[in-house]
Amino acid sequence: MPRRPKLHSQEMRLQAPEIDSLRLGTGYSLADLDKPQILIDSVGGESHPNSVHLPRLADLVRDGVLESGGAPARYAVTDMCDGMAQGTDAMDYSLASRELIAMAVELHARAGHFDGLVLVSGGDKAVPGHLMAALRLNLPAVHVPGGVMEPGPVTEGLTHHTLTLEMVGAAYGKLRRGEMEEEEYRFLCINACPTAGGCSFLGTSGTMQVMAEALGLSLPGSALRPQHLRAMDRGCREAGNAVLRLVERNLRPRDIVTQEALENAVIVHAAIGGSTNVLLHLPAIAREAGLDWDLRRVQEINDSTPFILNARPSGEHTTNLVWFAGALPAIQWELRDLLHLGVRTATGRTLGQNLRHLSSSGWFAQLPRFLATYGLQKRDLIRSVKKPLAPQGTVAFLRGNLAPDGAVVKRTAVHQSMRRFTGRARVFGRQEEALDAIYEGRIKPGTVVVIRYEGPRGSGMPEQFYVTEAISSNPRLNTGVALVTDGRFSGASAGPCIGHVSPEAAAGGPIALVENGDLIEIDIERGRLNIVGAKGKPLSRTEARALLRDRKRRWRPPPLDGRRGLLGLYTHLATSPARGAVMEW
Repeated sequence: MPRRPKLHSQEMRLQAPEIDSLRLGTGYSLADLDKPQILIDSVGGESHPNSVHLPRLADLVRDGVLESGGAPARYAVTDMCDGMAQGTDAMDYSLASRELIAMAVELHARAGHFDGLVLVSGGDKAVPGHLMAALRLNLPAVHVPGGVMEPGPVTEGLTHHTLTLEMVGAAYGKLRRGEMEEEEYRFLCINACPTAGGCSFLGTSGTMQVMAEALGLSLPGSALRPQHLRAMDRGCREAGNAVLRLVERNLRPRDIVTQEALENAVIVHAAIGGSTNVLLHLPAIAREAGLDWDLRRVQEINDSTPFILNARPSGEHTTNLVWFAGALPAIQWELRDLLHLGVRTATGRTLGQNLRHLSSSGWFAQLPRFLATYGLQKRDLIRSVKKPLAPQGTVAFLRGNLAPDGAVVKRTAVHQSMRRFTGRARVFGRQEEALDAIYEGRIKPGTVVVIRYEGPRGSGMPEQFYVTEAISSNPRLNTGVALVTDGRFSGASAGPCIGHVSPEAAAGGPIALVENGDLIEIDIERGRLNIVGAKGKPLSRTEARALLRDRKRRWRPPPLDGRRGLLGLYTHLATSPARGAVMEW
């Protein structure tokens, strides 16, 4: 066993003599001062169901740190709820909150002179913010995913049989169209989040929990764990044990998150039908790790990786059942011939060693026995690579005269009939305007709804979830209307939703030049996104280029709206979606 490196916390005691007095003032014992100092940073708070239970999990992590001879300190900076912000101007703050959380953890760790950290989070921007911070700090670290909630009751008249939160948007659309009674809608609202935890579908929260484990920074079987199980309690204590082992071995996040580990995460994302928001978060994480992020390589992986997870919104089942099917390790076991098994993980072992240990311990055989209580088997949720749900993975990148730097679509959630589509543009400057037009019946089949100035610099890059739900839940529109935006989508979004269009409108990208009546071609199979006509009439490529050049000469950037504070800072410094929409200066 190599000797433990000299602890940073002990070196700082020699430079700052008041440290001991201040730690004793917080309740430390004299013996605690000599121990490895471990930061437990959570986003616990009463902000939403995905964070309200995290203080309890942080307490359990603390128990594990104490068991293993460390001195724990619990800090917190809670996150915002994208669901509460959805459809309002508050959503503009969502990506900015990721940057803020990463900076807060950086502040806590650097100012507190810690030797290692455990990060406890489950939310959409909290998990990537924590992973960015772990790699920025490069202190021995373990991430604890906050787990998932139980699904709600049986429903009638909606896409899925069992209620989960994303279905409330579809229910609201039915209510607005007079297709649902107020009493039924109210029942669904009251029961959509029956417990604490992340939403029980594979949105951004669940996907990012999986990514933390796929990168190697969470312990095996941590992601998507039902938060009310005693297995969660045991996992939190084990994370507290594990971080002391990492400190002892001096194994740091950048030793774990290598180029091969990043590729493993992309492979897993392709196989599970994960949220497209990961295409913002993984490049941001890669940047902190000093790794390359190559969109062409991401596309190659998605084209060669089968889609094998039958979970909502791309599939049928809720994510609590994914854990009972064997969780991420069972998915990795199916993908083992595609993965780099030699990468190191937070256990101190390689991915291959972890999987072999789980196989020999009975994990893969025993955990799916829980599924029998639901009348299900493992293969109902996790398919083999030889018999996948689809031969290709989650995302496709589109390029063309409308998106020279690229755009993203979750192809596993697009009906086959809409994978090649040409329609007339209907242009909106804000999603609220588009939503009103849909509900008022002003959007007809054959339309491409274009929502612009919603990119990182335009308005902070809010999600367009309610717009996608209004389209996908309407039987008149769901196979005849597409959406193109420089904004982004919820992990729950489904249908032909083309997001992350780059360059964005606020930067003078071609999406700023689209006019009502333009013909827009979407070809997911060939990776194309082009303006191919104007005023309803087709144009040649040469004519389309000339049209866009002429419009660009006449284009003027819209006036700024006097943003101040966090949102003003973020929109001023944000990079393009293709680079992770991080702040850069």
